[in-house]
Order: sequence, then C-alpha cells, then structure tokens
Amino acid sequence: MKLNKLLLSILFIVCCSTAFAQTAKELTRKKEALERQIVEAQNNLKKTVNGKKLTLGQINAIKAQIRLRQEKISTINSEIKNLDQQITVNTGKVQNLKTRLSDLKKEYAGMIRFAQRNRNSYDKMMFIFAASDFNQAYKRIKYLQQFGQYRKKQAAYIQGTEKELSNQIVVLDQSLKSKSSLLKEEVTEKIKLDKNKNEQAVVLNKLSKQEKQFNQDIQKKRQQQNAIQRQIDAEIARQIKIARDKADSEEKERIRLANAKAKAENKPAPAVVAAKPKTDSQLLKNSPEEVKLSDAFESNKGNLPWPVATGVITSRFGTFTVGTAIDKHEGVIYQTSEGASARAVFNGTVFTVFDAFGRWNVVLKHGEYFTVYSNLKSASVSKGQTVSTRQTLGIVAPTDGIPELGFQIRRISVALNPESWIAK
Repeated sequence: MKLNKLLLSILFIVCCSTAFAQTAKELTRKKEALERQIVEAQNNLKKTVNGKKLTLGQINAIKAQIRLRQEKISTINSEIKNLDQQITVNTGKVQNLKTRLSDLKKEYAGMIRFAQRNRNSYDKMMFIFAASDFNQAYKRIKYLQQFGQYRKKQAAYIQGTEKELSNQIVVLDQSLKSKSSLLKEEVTEKIKLDKNKNEQAVVLNKLSKQEKQFNQDIQKKRQQQNAIQRQIDAEIARQIKIARDKADSEEKERIRLANAKAKAENKPAPAVVAAKPKTDSQLLKNSPEEVKLSDAFESNKGNLPWPVATGVITSRFGTFTVGTAIDKHEGVIYQTSEGASARAVFNGTVFTVFDAFGRWNVVLKHGEYFTVYSNLKSASVSKGQTVSTRQTLGIVAPTDGIPELGFQIRRISVALNPESWIAK
C-alpha cells in the first residue's frame, strides 16, 4: 500500500515536472524573442540619435524599448512564479521521499531483527517441522522463500529511494540557483527600464523645443497616409462596383431569357422575382476559391507570420498622443534591418501595386480580406500575380534613417488590428 502511494506520488511529480519544463521553455523562448526585438530597437535608435532633428521614429523606438522591456520583466516574473511552483512541488517530493525512506528503513530493520532470530538452518527446519500437516509445512517453506525475496526487494527500494532523494535534492538546488539568477536578471532589467524612461524624458524635453516642427511633420505624414488610404479604398470600391455591375447584368440577362422562353412557348411572362442584392463581402468572394481563401485567412487569425523576418513593432494600431499631436494608425509600423524584405503573410493575389510620394505600396487580396504593405523602396510583384505565404513583395525603405514597414489588415474597407492576427 505504501509502495503504491510512493509510485503515485512519483508519477504526480513527474507529470508536474514535465509541465513546468514545457512552461519554462516557452517563457525562455518568449524572453529571448523580446530581447532580440529590444536589440533591434536599440540599433535603429543609434542610427538617428546623433541627428539634431527629432523624428517620430526615434520616439517610437524608445517607446517600443520601454514596452518590450516591461514585457520582458513580466516574462521574468512568470519564470520566477513557475520556478516557485516547481520548487514547492520538488520540496514536497523531497519530504515524501525522506518519509518513505524512513519507513522503509524501519520495515527493513524489523526484518533484519526477525532474520537474526531465525538465522540458522536448525531454526528454519524446526519452524517447518513444527507444522501441523504437510500443507502448512509447504506454506511455511514458501513463506521463508518469499520473506527472503521481499527483504532483497526492500533493500533495493531503499537504495533506489536514496538515489532518487539525492537526485531530487540536486534538482531543487538547481531550481533555487535559477531563481536567484532570475531575480538578479529582473533587477538588471528594471535598471535598464529606468534608463529607457530617462531617455524618453530627455526626448520629450527635446520634443517640447521642436514641437511646432514635429507637429508639422506628423501632419504631413498623416496627410500622405490618408492619400494612400483613399487610393486603396477607391480601388476596393471600384472592384466592388465592377463585381456589382456584373451581377446586375447577369440578373437582367436571367430575367430576359426567362421572358423569351415564355414567349416562345406561348406562355404568360413569368412573375419577376428579383434576386437579393449581394453584399460587398459576397461580391469580393465571387468564386468558391475566393470563399475558401477568405475562410482560410480568417481561421489563421493569431497565427499569421510577420511581414518582416526580424523587427519590432514601434507604432501600434489606434489613436495616440505624441506631445500635443494626435497620431492615428490604421495598422502598425515595423522597424526592421537595412535591406529587409516585406513578405506576404498569407496566400493571395496582388490586388494593386502603386507608387505614392516616392514609395511603393503593395496590396494583397485574400477573399474579402486585404493586407497592405507600405513604404517600400522597390516592389517585386505585379497586379494580378498569385503569391504564397512569406513570398518577398519588395524591399523596405528607410524613414529618417530607420527602415520602416507600414502594415495593415482590412476586411473590405474596415481596418483591423494586425497584432490580433499576427503570431506573437
């Protein structure tokens, strides 16, 4: 019974240890990814830090470092919490093993004392011959055999338990050392976070001195973004109108053919039942292939690859205040490395490619969904071309010395938050 409890206890600990190990690996990967993004933001910031003119890219790079640093500290806290749980479980296991070892040794000591009292062959023979009949004598022989085997097993259990206890103490010691290391890392990250916040304060002070020029730059950039967006929306609306005109033409032809057939058969003209007008969504998904593509895109929400191989999101979706200026984003901006490629996040067709303000823009169609890749210094695809996931669409252009890719996801003409669709 006690052995069964020990086995169940060990099985429980093994399951917990496996779960803790998986969580620890996931947290470590997340922390490493955040550190890579922090380094990316630091490298981009160094490219412009010596410039006299303050840029939006500088501010966004510093904000991104602070956000990523905070996420990294949160991840370290999760690692510490995971280790605390593991330490608690392992401490319980050590205590259980110590208790079990004590019980095993007590049982074994009792068996040794019994064996000492019946150690010679004469005593064993007398024990057997004192049986009342043959069956009882046979059972006593089997008992002595089983007792000897059980004593050997108990000795093996004691050795195994001692070894397991020693191993578990080593694991517990390693966990405690890992926790100590993580606590030191957390302190280091908090110091770096304070440094980033001080850098932000310096930049914001600089911003107050250049506020007029900075606001003008944001306004100019916003006007350019609006112009690009109007062009994309106009192209989507044009395609929807073409599809709707085609659908209306097909409906009129259907009615004409029905009337012609009735006239040829000398029958009264059929009652005209107008087809229900198609929605914009249905018009954009005008084939079974388009429906399948649109559904596949939607089902991959949260798992789409990044539109750049490496980088960091420095401008997020929504409306934000920078100084006294209001900046609205219908997508996100990735700061990436020099010469980086923009990549398709899903299979689709090139909806449009156009030049605006000296930069190329590529729009892909995925059924009723669209992905937009802006600020390219060159485009390597053309309108109507079929593209696959991660296929190169063009080279990202620098903005004030920092390579930046504007990325949007739209459902018809509604902007969606890309961070909800792209893999973490």
